[in-house]
Amino acid sequence: MPPSLSFPPTELNIKETGKTYKVLCLIRKKWLVLTPEEWVRQHVIGYLIKKLGISSGRIAVEKSFLYHQRKKRWDIVTFDVFGEPELLIECKGFEVALTQDALQQISSYQQVIKAKKLVLTNGIQCFVFDFQSWRQGIESIEVHAPQA
Repeated sequence: MPPSLSFPPTELNIKETGKTYKVLCLIRKKWLVLTPEEWVRQHVIGYLIKKLGISSGRIAVEKSFLYHQRKKRWDIVTFDVFGEPELLIECKGFEVALTQDALQQISSYQQVIKAKKLVLTNGIQCFVFDFQSWRQGIESIEVHAPQA
């Protein structure tokens, strides 16, 4: 079983199919191979919904976009009540170190997405950039709902 993460445990629907495990995505409502990255992604989604109270309708997972005429795909983007990108989250597997390459990846995505905060996590470490500085820890992910 995967290691404990810095995110609170999330109740996940998991099934074994042959030699692989699958997880029912909390947003996409489809069965996905349970890779280390997917384990982290689903725990982050659970945290966003349960702890931060973000509606699942305001969370997009693994959507494609163009960056310099190349097709890319973000992990998670949350949107505020006005439909503006609030969090751009890049998830890595728990066994993957958060390196300069991962930072460059999320920075390039940000040129297109233009979210209010960036989150880079492997489930164990979590870094949040709020356009003043990078902070460490999941508590830095907090969001503030704009007044409608």
